[in-house]
Amino acid sequence: MAQRAFPNPYPDYNKSLAESYFDTAGRLTPEFSHRLNDKIRGLIQQMERGLKSADRRDGTVYTGWAGISLLYLHLYDLFGDPAYLQMAHGYVKQSLNCLTKHSITFLCGDAGPLAVAAVVYHKMNQDNEAEGCIARLMHLSKIDPHAPDEMLYGRMGYIYALLFVNKNFGEEKIPQSHIQQISEAVLTSGETLAKKKSFASKTPLMYEWYREYYVGAAHGLSGIYYFLMQPSLHVSHGKLYTLVKPSVDYVCQLKFPSGNYPPCVGDTQDLLVHWCHGCPGVIYMLIQAYKVFKDEQYLHDACRCADVTWQFGLLKKGYGLCHGAAGNAYAFLALYNFTQDMKYLYRACKFAEWCLDYGEHGCRTPDTPFSLFEGMAGTIYFLADLLVPTKAKFPAFEL
Repeated sequence: MAQRAFPNPYPDYNKSLAESYFDTAGRLTPEFSHRLNDKIRGLIQQMERGLKSADRRDGTVYTGWAGISLLYLHLYDLFGDPAYLQMAHGYVKQSLNCLTKHSITFLCGDAGPLAVAAVVYHKMNQDNEAEGCIARLMHLSKIDPHAPDEMLYGRMGYIYALLFVNKNFGEEKIPQSHIQQISEAVLTSGETLAKKKSFASKTPLMYEWYREYYVGAAHGLSGIYYFLMQPSLHVSHGKLYTLVKPSVDYVCQLKFPSGNYPPCVGDTQDLLVHWCHGCPGVIYMLIQAYKVFKDEQYLHDACRCADVTWQFGLLKKGYGLCHGAAGNAYAFLALYNFTQDMKYLYRACKFAEWCLDYGEHGCRTPDTPFSLFEGMAGTIYFLADLLVPTKAKFPAFEL
């Protein structure tokens, strides 16, 4: 872990240190808000220049045009400036020209561009276009009956797209029966694999991606269980307790002595502290498990995750969401919004301060340096989210 991160140069929370970032109610100080806003504006200008040379064929939320649209949609929701909605509209139209017609997920497939477009059109009062996108989104469930179950390329990524639409429309545009049908398929798939691969004595559910049993939020067990425990999926009380809870407990048993989690079942190397692989992504499953099952151990483990992220989360990989400082900072915001412990808001502010010096630490340049999940757009998204910490949610994942 230490080889992949910069040493954290910041003192941990105390009340006097926090006063320059927020008041006793958790409201950011005018000075810190001003610094964030200045950096957001500067990075947007830099991003727009960089996007002129981006891959024209990548329409995805993860590294392509739909991700840039999602950023501008978020900025519109935060600031109310119609210019941001127009930018979101332009980029999502571009993304709709790049659909792959074979992947169903929000982050890396066609569901993302279609869901974002539906919401953009809805906010622009172009209801016919919005309805057309929703119809196409619903049809995607028929494309790949053999899809995996994880977040980036599988059924959970599709479920997120459906929930994203319903949340932003404020009504059930996607019927609950459709969402439950997909979630039941995920449960059945997990039970089948656990029995087939002789995991059933350890955990009632198991999932694989590319012949590995991943643990993290992006490809693995913790991301899937985070969603299965969401009230909006309406998994029955019986299945929550007989299938999901023991499966969550199995993940908890994989924890390293450090408090971090392996990227895959059976991996003994304690290296990765990312949203995609490691404790900054597992923390969401643990917080949700505590909400549902009320077992204090889950909250204890979540706090351990936050401590590991604080120590090893300023990554040499960069400032992005998937595997960077901005994505790791969301772990603090998730725990702050659940516990109201100011320590976690302070830690998020310090990681934001690191991001305010974007490009000055000698980090690796991502393959898609201006994208939402690998690059600058994700950092902008986080800095904007921090302006109203109580509303902050990890994009394209947290509900």
